[in-house]
Amino acid sequence: MRKRVLPLVTASLLVALLLLISACSSTGKSRSGSPSPSAAPSASPSPAASSFPRTVASANGTQVTIAKKPEKVALVHWGLTQDLISFEIPSIGVALPFTEKQSQLQTELYKPYTSKFKEITIVGENTEVNLEKLLQYAPDLIIAGTETNKKVADQLSKIAPTVFLDETKMDVWNDWPGVMTKFGEMLGQEDVAKKAIEKFTTAFTQAKDQLKGVEGTVAYAQVREKTMWLQGTKYAGHYYEPLGLKPPEQANGDGAELSLEGLTKINPDYIFLGYFNYTDKSLPALADEWEKTDVWKSLKAVKANHVYKINGADAFGYGPISRLYGVNAIVSALKK
Repeated sequence: MRKRVLPLVTASLLVALLLLISACSSTGKSRSGSPSPSAAPSASPSPAASSFPRTVASANGTQVTIAKKPEKVALVHWGLTQDLISFEIPSIGVALPFTEKQSQLQTELYKPYTSKFKEITIVGENTEVNLEKLLQYAPDLIIAGTETNKKVADQLSKIAPTVFLDETKMDVWNDWPGVMTKFGEMLGQEDVAKKAIEKFTTAFTQAKDQLKGVEGTVAYAQVREKTMWLQGTKYAGHYYEPLGLKPPEQANGDGAELSLEGLTKINPDYIFLGYFNYTDKSLPALADEWEKTDVWKSLKAVKANHVYKINGADAFGYGPISRLYGVNAIVSALKK
């Protein structure tokens, strides 16, 4: 993945800024201990909804006290933006997988969520956190991952109360209900987390019922300009068993890069092509070339008219918003 090269800041200036923020936070924000990015969060009693101050568990058994209801929240883990934007917060600072221009923040899928924020500030890309921008943003609370943000863990804790999700103990990429439950606890919005989880669970339950008549194997492919990838059960498992759909044997686990010949060996009954140029048809995609060949036309799914094109950037993203889009697209295609 592309990573941003952070703006140059002199070491002395950055240290001075960190010390200043640390001194201010010790009087203006209540925090117990410094979260360590190396071990599992301990269990803690669930605080009463919306009550502050509250203490929540961070990694290494550390308890972090959040003095007041956060109004400026910085999420420096680039993969969890979808989990955060369902909550009611005036302002957020987020790290993105790529550049802001390449991100999903301005898409139609995100708009119902992002339009409610008074402010969205970009504070990093991929695993690189822009500490200068984060300092300028001055969050009330920082949310981080023990592995993703390991390099800057000490600096984060000096800027604001920081809660670390332990990525050695929690599968933050797939356990989005667990992530949202934790976010709800930090933000005093347990009810918002509960409603989002219920909405998702209901959608999948209804989808599985609607897809009962689908027989055969279903393959999900990530389509890019010069490559195509079979989405494995490790990353797209929520589109298989929970929907009552059967993956090809080759999709068990991580999946794999596909060649046209390799796809003929899999020869699934249904194919979902997740285009990453879905909104800009002028951009090339490998599947466009494959569709012109006799080999492609010999596939079972092609002969049966069981090939469906969806937005891959949306469907294969991390979090509940992408998964809800994906399940709706799958149901729309297969229930016909």
